[in-house]
Amino acid sequence: MNAQLKTILLTVLTLSCFVIALVELSGVSQTALFNKYGIGSSSNALTTKEADSRQQQIASMPKTTIQFIDSFYNFGEIKEGESVKHSFRFKNTGTNPLLISKTDVSCGCTVPTFSKEPVAPGAEGVIEVQYNSKGHPGHQHKNVIVHSNAQMEAMSIGFDADVK
Repeated sequence: MNAQLKTILLTVLTLSCFVIALVELSGVSQTALFNKYGIGSSSNALTTKEADSRQQQIASMPKTTIQFIDSFYNFGEIKEGESVKHSFRFKNTGTNPLLISKTDVSCGCTVPTFSKEPVAPGAEGVIEVQYNSKGHPGHQHKNVIVHSNAQMEAMSIGFDADVK
C-alpha cells in the first residue's frame, strides 16, 4: 500500500471520528441528549423504528379527543444549571383509546417522557417534561409538540423559566 493511499484512508478515518463526535455533542443523535445533559432515561425514549411503528399504528386507529388540564407552566426564577421537572396532565375526552406516538422539542435541553400504553376513554395521562437550564441564561420559553391519534394530531405544551 503506497503512502498516498495510507494518508487518504487515515484522513477519512479521522474525519469520520470527528463527525461522530460532533453529532453526539450537538444533540442531533437519538441518545446524545442523555449523554450530553445526563437527564431523562434512554429506556423511555422511542427509537426511530418504534416511533415509525407507532405512527403507522396511530394512522389506522380511530380518532379521539384530548384535553390538557395544564398546557403551560411557569417555573419562575431558577438558577442556571438547575434541572427542573413538570408533569403536564391530560384527559382522553373521546370515546376511543388515545395513543401518543411521539413528542418534538424546541431545544435539546428539554426531555419529555410519556407512557407508551394507550390511555382509555375518560382516563388521565401525564407527559413529564424535564428542563436542564445549563448554558441557557435569561428568559426561556420552550415548547413540546405532542403527536397522537387525537382529532388535533399535534398539540403544543410549553413552559417559561427565568434562568439567573
